[in-house]
Amino acid sequence: MASTSTGRAPATRMAAVDRRQQIVSVASELFSKNGFNGTTTKEIADRAGVSEAIIFRHFPTKQALYSAIIDFKTKQSSERLQSHLKEAASRKDDLAFFGSLALDLLEVHKKDPTFMRLLMFSALEGHELAEMFYQSTAREVRNHVRRYIKQRIADGAFQNVDPSVAARSFVGMILYHAQVRVLYVDTSVDDIRLSSRQMAERLTSLFMNGICRRRR
Repeated sequence: MASTSTGRAPATRMAAVDRRQQIVSVASELFSKNGFNGTTTKEIADRAGVSEAIIFRHFPTKQALYSAIIDFKTKQSSERLQSHLKEAASRKDDLAFFGSLALDLLEVHKKDPTFMRLLMFSALEGHELAEMFYQSTAREVRNHVRRYIKQRIADGAFQNVDPSVAARSFVGMILYHAQVRVLYVDTSVDDIRLSSRQMAERLTSLFMNGICRRRR
C-alpha cells in the first residue's frame, strides 16, 4: 500500500515516537474536517510528508490509529478532570466540583475544536470511534458526577433526584454550550461573548439552584 508518487519530498527523519505523534495529529485534523469516510490513508501520508508504508509501520490497523487518536485527545484532559473532581469531592465543595468540571470541559473544546468535530463525525457516520470515545471519556466523567450527586443526596444536601438523570443533565448542558461555540458560532448571541469561566459559573449556578435542597 506504499505510495508510488515521486513528487513528494523526502520525509524528514524523526524519532519513532515523534513520527507517530505527528501522524496522529495529522489524522485527527483531517478526520475532523472531512470525516472518517472522507479521509484516506494516502491523504494522511501526503499531509504528513511520508509514505503510506510508514503509516502502516506505526499503525498496522485502523483500530490502532483510532486508539492512538483517543489517547492523544483524552489522556491529558482526563487526568486534569479527575484531579479537580477528586479534590473538590473530598471536600464536598459543590460549587467547586461542578464549577471546575464545567470550566475544564469548556476549555478542552475551546482549545481543541477538532475534538468536538471528531465526536460529531464519529456519531453521524456510525463509526467505531464513537463508542471508543464514549467509553473512554463521556461515561467516565458522567459516572464521577453521578456518584457525587448520589453521595450529596445521602448527605441531605441535594434533593432526592435521579443521580443518573441529573448527571446527564449537567454534563449535557455544558457540552451543548461547547458545541454551540465550536460548531455553530453566532457572535450575535450574548452568551458567546462570555469567557469560559463566566459561562461555567452561570451554568453551575443555574444547575445548583435547581438541585440543592431548600433550607427552611
